[in-house]
Amino acid sequence: MKRRDSLLRELQSRPRTFDLVVVGGGITGAGIAREAAGSGLKTLLVEQRDFAWGTSSRSSKMVHGGLRYLGGGQYRLTRDAVTERQRLMDEAPGLIEPLRFIMPHFQRQFPGPRLFQVLLRVYDWISRTHSRQLLTPGETMQWVPGLNTEKLTGASSFTDAVTDDARLVQRVITEARQDGAWCLNYVKAVKVLRTDGKVSGLELQAEDDTEAFIVNTPLVINATGVWADRLQQPDSDEKPMTIRPLRGSHLVLPWHKLPVSCSVSLFHPDDKRPVFAFPWAGTTVLGTTDLDHKESLDKEPRIAGEEVDYLLRISTRLFPGAAISRSDVLSTWAGVRPVVTAEHSTAGPKAPSKESREHEFREDMGLISIAGGKLTTFRLIAREALSRGLGGEEHLRPESGPVFRPAPRLLRPANINHQNWQRLTGFYGSDLCAVLQAGPTVPVSDDAASGSVPGELLWAEVVWACKHEDVKHLDDLMLRRTRLGLIAPEGGKALLPLVKQHCQSTLNWNDDQWRAEEVRYMDLWREAYSLPGHPESTHAV
Repeated sequence: MKRRDSLLRELQSRPRTFDLVVVGGGITGAGIAREAAGSGLKTLLVEQRDFAWGTSSRSSKMVHGGLRYLGGGQYRLTRDAVTERQRLMDEAPGLIEPLRFIMPHFQRQFPGPRLFQVLLRVYDWISRTHSRQLLTPGETMQWVPGLNTEKLTGASSFTDAVTDDARLVQRVITEARQDGAWCLNYVKAVKVLRTDGKVSGLELQAEDDTEAFIVNTPLVINATGVWADRLQQPDSDEKPMTIRPLRGSHLVLPWHKLPVSCSVSLFHPDDKRPVFAFPWAGTTVLGTTDLDHKESLDKEPRIAGEEVDYLLRISTRLFPGAAISRSDVLSTWAGVRPVVTAEHSTAGPKAPSKESREHEFREDMGLISIAGGKLTTFRLIAREALSRGLGGEEHLRPESGPVFRPAPRLLRPANINHQNWQRLTGFYGSDLCAVLQAGPTVPVSDDAASGSVPGELLWAEVVWACKHEDVKHLDDLMLRRTRLGLIAPEGGKALLPLVKQHCQSTLNWNDDQWRAEEVRYMDLWREAYSLPGHPESTHAV
């Protein structure tokens, strides 16, 4: 935290002036900071919690072109998304990776193979690729062993992409910083300041501090997702956005319990929504749900019991032989989507899955607020926000400018396999050499004391995060800089002594502080990342 604390002291010592301040450290805010700093603008980004704490670490991890949205007639959203998807895969292989999707077809199930192939033909035409295939039942079983064969007529196959969303945010923030952006987590935007009605600054307050401080700026871009209405003026002439928080929840399963090498999808019989089982970080993820989130937005969202049942029903239907039950679940996560909704009609609100995922803006005399949008299209949303705030794209770097600088050409160490080397290159880009020098290049999973930890995370990555990636709390490290809290049993509880051994001196936490952070983290994991009804914490780790 040395860099963060140094920048924070500098801000607190005297008012500084920025060309713009971005509020919100998810993928949209990170993308805005990257495009702004890359355009030579003096940029500050603040996030009231941790980078990617909200929706951007709890998404479905898909960098997709929105086949579902094409089916709903949202052509422009699909066109933009498939273009950005390809761009991201080209710029950051290893971080954004192609993934095969399989949609099984069963007798008398909608949509049938003929209709779905027509949709895929249009999808391929928009993306200028040819990835679609129509598989026979035999070919389908080769792709997806263990799939339910009752009334199976075949499957449609196509290609999209998958990522680690929290790591994507970190990589974009790194690019922004390399162009001069100041990016601070655990700093809250308290109030937008105005002079003669126009934005002139922002009042900020750091976590654990009692006093606020001020920065000067003529432009504030509010990229706080479901919290976007909190900085808006209630008495403004501009009509406020109506944000409908929708929760999407997921189950994380051991890969050996549901060994899929592709994303397998089926429309859920309850509400006809597509639900996916896909490989991620050495596990299998089952998701997602889509329902109104009625709890406080200031609390960590968590999966509800009915969502668990909903996801287990589809796993039983797709993979009856696997017999997935609650006892198999490693962890859960739930994210709240900031969907902009129209005024409710007399017929009542739309079904959650029918709401548009298009983003919207609200402009108010130097305050630009954004809600909606997709993980895939963050760059386009960022440039549109800046264009609105600055009065045109002529103030921005060329549209062809890359999001990511190319990674250095390094020789692959003999003890790191090709697949993991590509992941490391994608995750860390130009920092890769320094990451490998930060600590042991030994996988966490190789440590005999680590228990059952899937994936190929290196201890060097864990130490690097503690040294250079603004880890303020243990959950920052376990849930977002790494995914140990999601992929290891009991949130990685058995790993904590080893994490302490590798990281305590780097974080400069004494034994009492480390103990407090362990208790805090395990309480949080039980509350928001385990199954509902998980035994309450006894404050013993």
